[in-house]
Parts: sequence; structure tokens; C-alpha cells
Amino acid sequence: MVRPATIDPVATRVRFDKWLWAARFYRTRSLAALAIAAGHVRVEDQRIKPSRVAATGERVVLRKDGLVWDVVVTALSDRRGDAADAAELYREVPESIAARAEEVARRKAAAAATPTRLGRPTRRERRKLKAFFEES
Repeated sequence: MVRPATIDPVATRVRFDKWLWAARFYRTRSLAALAIAAGHVRVEDQRIKPSRVAATGERVVLRKDGLVWDVVVTALSDRRGDAADAAELYREVPESIAARAEEVARRKAAAAATPTRLGRPTRRERRKLKAFFEES
């Protein structure tokens, strides 16, 4: 089955907030515009406005949820498609992939070290504790 491509080969002028939305970095275009306005998205190490026109070959660094993506724009589209089409709009730098994977692993290790249960033990847990301490 052939799926229709959402990458527009004739799209020459696409706003950056629209491109970020089409590349599936943000769920809505307004969230993409807010992230750009807050300075979480930089193009060639400079802050931009949401209305700035995207161009292929530009290096984009964006921060989202404490993770950093360093990508290069490979194609332009103003239509949001499925994830496979969105992945064709950019190419992530290998160092960025490694750094992001390391950060995710660090977060998982920190989450595993924190206690899962907060507060008083339940009746069953109290009985188990009592049985454990009275064994010896």
C-alpha cells in the first residue's frame, strides 16, 4: 500500500512554528510558537520569532521537558502527517542522540532509586514488618 506523502516538495516558505508542529516536536502550533517565544528553540545559535521562515540545512537546537534535540532541517512541510513523514523533515546529530539517551537513562536510574510508596504503611505491610522483626 502506498501512503500519500505529506512532505511538500514545492513548499518554499514555511513558518518555523508550523515546521516544528509538522515535524511533531510540539502537539499544537500554538505550543510551538510559545516555545519559540520563550527561547527554547534556537536556529544557528540565535533566538528566533515564530514567523521566521525555515530553510533546509539550518541547524535547530530545541529544549523540551529538560531534553535537548540538535537537528538539521532536511525538508519543509506545512502539513502534519504521520511519524514516518515527520522523521523525514529533519536529521538529528549523533551527539544529540547519545546525550539524550544518556539523560533518559539517568532519569530512569533516579526514578528507580526513589521510593514508590509514600506515607504510612498499610495494615498488610505493618504485619509483614512486624513478622520480619520478630523472626530473630
